[in-house]
Amino acid sequence: MSIISSTGSNTDKSTASSTTTLTQRLTAAMFASILGASLVYFAGFSHIEAVHNAAHDTRHSAAFPCH
Repeated sequence: MSIISSTGSNTDKSTASSTTTLTQRLTAAMFASILGASLVYFAGFSHIEAVHNAAHDTRHSAAFPCH
């Protein structure tokens, strides 16, 4: 019978830190804002009844006044 003991330390593991620059964060925020505005514009002015009604019902379910 043999007993195996592990005395290894976890000091070998390196921690990965991800840093983003201000420019990267502003770029991501700008693209997210453009995407959001595009979706709102598409749903609000869509001539497709299903899309417009889905957006309208979503606003009502969130208690957002729309008319």
